[in-house]
Amino acid sequence: MSTRDSEAAVDPSRAAVQAVVEAALAEDAPWGDVSSEAAIPADARATASVVSRVDGVFAGGLALELAFRHADASIEVVRHRDDGAALEPGALVATVRGSARGILLGERLALNLAQRLSGVATLTRRYVDAVAGTGARIVDTRKTTPGLRTLEKAAVRAGGARNHRFSLSDAVMLKDNHLAVLAAQGLDLTEAIRTVRARIPHTMHLEVEVDRLDQLPAVLAAEPDTIMLDNFSFADLRDGVALIAGRAIVEASGGVTLETVRAIAETGVDVISVGALTHSAPALDLGLDIAIDSATSTGTATDTAGTP
Repeated sequence: MSTRDSEAAVDPSRAAVQAVVEAALAEDAPWGDVSSEAAIPADARATASVVSRVDGVFAGGLALELAFRHADASIEVVRHRDDGAALEPGALVATVRGSARGILLGERLALNLAQRLSGVATLTRRYVDAVAGTGARIVDTRKTTPGLRTLEKAAVRAGGARNHRFSLSDAVMLKDNHLAVLAAQGLDLTEAIRTVRARIPHTMHLEVEVDRLDQLPAVLAAEPDTIMLDNFSFADLRDGVALIAGRAIVEASGGVTLETVRAIAETGVDVISVGALTHSAPALDLGLDIAIDSATSTGTATDTAGTP
């Protein structure tokens, strides 16, 4: 079990992580780990260390813990770094103790999840650092790995950014295709947005995407909560911010990279949404070093980071 009394604020819900872990372990070991069962004595116990090989930001501690505990409920996991903590080469992330078979059963799933989520947190931190001092907020998108959205959005928070809407059920976002359908019904842009506003609860956030400056007067007349400026040039972003003049939250989106994000932030936008945080983050290199306890064997430490 974890030594922490409560989960970090950035942790996803335990139920969501448990569901991912159960499905993933069933995929990885549908009839058990035949290699370990054939090679490792049933009573062998081991201690393993999860260690960072590189600099980065850690995320996925709860997923790592539950992966081992689902493999064997008697396994003890001590997390030494909270989600959001900086890592350096050699940093001890977690210690795992218990059944050697159980540790080996859970190690690839635990590492896969922690490496993926730490990669998201690490890339996110780079974007957050790039806009420091500008007042612009970095947020994610729905461009997440199917089935892992809850975990990946938690990793974005661990990296210091914020979440956009979690799902299609959370807020109204009128994109170009929505507006084209409404226009085909004979509604002008202002009428179309007002029609949508009239159909939703007063508590629901309404965001409208625009791809040209000349759309802004009609959109502003409908009083949306947020206006997304999609794939605008730096000059048009500055002009868009000036035209909106505080009457809505201004979000910039489309083609955002680490090389451009600072310049985008300096145009005065409030929010910058970045799909790359989740769809392009490389896995962070974490490894697991395992040693069989002397009471059950004379085995020595083994690095399983590269185990397929």
